[in-house]
Amino acid sequence: MPLYLGLSQWSHAGWPGNLLSRGLKTTEHLSDYARVFNTVEGNTSFYGVPDTQSLTRWEAMTGDDFRFTFKFPSTVSHQGRLADNIATAQAFLDQLTPLHHKLGMLMLQLPAATGPEQLDGLAQLLDALPNTVEMGVEVRHPAFFAKGEAERRLNRLLLEQGANRIIMDSRPVFAVAPTTPALADAQQKKPRVPVHIISTGQSPMVRFIGNPNLSANTPFWQPWLPRLRGWLNEGKSVYLFVHTADNVEAPVLAATIAEALDCPLPAFPGQEPEPQGSLF
Repeated sequence: MPLYLGLSQWSHAGWPGNLLSRGLKTTEHLSDYARVFNTVEGNTSFYGVPDTQSLTRWEAMTGDDFRFTFKFPSTVSHQGRLADNIATAQAFLDQLTPLHHKLGMLMLQLPAATGPEQLDGLAQLLDALPNTVEMGVEVRHPAFFAKGEAERRLNRLLLEQGANRIIMDSRPVFAVAPTTPALADAQQKKPRVPVHIISTGQSPMVRFIGNPNLSANTPFWQPWLPRLRGWLNEGKSVYLFVHTADNVEAPVLAATIAEALDCPLPAFPGQEPEPQGSLF
């Protein structure tokens, strides 16, 4: 089964000349990105549902093996009770019709305020969605990391539904002092939750939040290698999304991890050494 490796976006101001070709319009960046990576976190859908024209354009810019991993809009995950947002979730899935054959996973990213009291609503929401859609749930409430009854209930629910518990590994970005604006911003915005490694579905997902100092990440990502290989050997699809505090270095970090997994990425300019000047 495939390893789906990607980043949290397909366009970044620091990537032209690195991951992306220079001189492209922002609307053209996805094509370059998709030549290297085979999935992406669709964060824009959290803030607003993409229109049909955009979805059709994105479909045309990616190959058949590319997978879009969209987040449910905040109107589903962050506003009101989950049980009351089923129709909104179904409407979102219907809107994604132009990309249904390229949907990797729909990510329900729940806020820290969503706790055990909404587990019944989560069950209703998951049960209402078609089982042809791969689902991932990311939790942030402390009770879901306390190894108590609330976490056991969550894990049982996800196992029964075949949904994936998304694993956040933000240790690298919190392992250093916030000496740069990017690190300070990341430490303010990223959740600092324990790493509970469990596969409740057929497509485990790891979101790795790295340090811009690439070498500082090595002690954190190397222990993931046997786990990722193990899931792949079990016949599971694996999603690995690589971030860094400012995401400028995320493509190179992802390429380093891919090489260690014996799944090298296609070459891109940022991987190449700086050209040496001629002596003559």
